[in-house]
Amino acid sequence: MKVGIIRCMQTEDYCPGTTDFRAIREKTGVFANVEEDIELVGFTNCGGCPGKRAFLRAKELVKRGADTIAFASCIRKGTPIGYPCPFADKMKELVARGAGEGVRLLDYTH
Repeated sequence: MKVGIIRCMQTEDYCPGTTDFRAIREKTGVFANVEEDIELVGFTNCGGCPGKRAFLRAKELVKRGADTIAFASCIRKGTPIGYPCPFADKMKELVARGAGEGVRLLDYTH
């Protein structure tokens, strides 16, 4: 699995992504049942509210080799600030259209 992670731009000041990276390394969270090796292709933010730039960023991650796009837990779960993204569903819809067929989408990381 070659994964690109899209995170919430608003949480960058709170979270450097270490728990996302640990989830990949230790195969926990959404990666718990992944048997193949996991390579992190890229780690970027959504571009800020309302997340319309996530579409372009996902396309770039796929262009650079990602076969899976994971939305970091800050988007869907709101960790660490306790505020889930109100645009998460629409952002995922746009990314699904733009990433292309065969690209897996994961709703969270840890």
